Amino acid sequence: MYLMVIGSATFAISGCDSVSRSADISPGSQTGTGGSMARFAITGNTLYIVTRQSLDVYDITQPDQPVKATKTDLGVGIETIFPYKNNLFVGANDGMYIFENAQPQSPRLLTKYTHVMSCDPVVVQGIYAYVTLRNATVCRQFVSRSTLDVVDISNLSSPQLKTSLPMESPYGLGADGNRLFVGEGTRGLKLFDISNPEQPVLKEFREDIPTYDVIPYRSTLIITGEQGIYQYRYDDKDQFDFLSKIPVE
Repeated sequence: MYLMVIGSATFAISGCDSVSRSADISPGSQTGTGGSMARFAITGNTLYIVTRQSLDVYDITQPDQPVKATKTDLGVGIETIFPYKNNLFVGANDGMYIFENAQPQSPRLLTKYTHVMSCDPVVVQGIYAYVTLRNATVCRQFVSRSTLDVVDISNLSSPQLKTSLPMESPYGLGADGNRLFVGEGTRGLKLFDISNPEQPVLKEFREDIPTYDVIPYRSTLIITGEQGIYQYRYDDKDQFDFLSKIPVE
């Protein structure tokens, strides 16, 4: 059984080989994949939950009897969590925490990449983290610029900003190979070519697909939109076909 988490919704997918390509992880190491705005993640028998102030870790060897293992206080403004290989990337409104979790129930803080106050979902692919920073929010109310930032994490202890692209009002994002999907909320969905990972190139802007969070999964996009959760199929020519909708009141 494989879990997919987008926002607060969870999907169960059968098949032991069901591994998200955007996660690029070894089979069996991760039990689920989450959207970039998710507040919890599962790796093996370990559940990670971020509250507004901490990273909480639970042993779920017995799923019906979770046992709290550790808690790491991180201050205020913690927002999202994204697991990638043996690391956890925790988004906060003033930066990104990077944890090493070779010992899953005892994650170790490596560093904190700091930026101006902002809301910042994050996804990782290869040696790059992609972060959206949105203005006109509680956590970035004095900053007028929204951006998509590309951060080199080849040295996890010393992340380096490589590129910062202007955006309109970015929310969640997801990577799949040479594609990077970025939700612009009510404004739509942007597709970037990341063949050169440090220099995303905008290929398409679908203003007819409002997007708050997105998971690319085996040529399928699972999208949190205005009125529910949507599925679209995309192909090698970057054509989008609507598949289904789960209404959310």
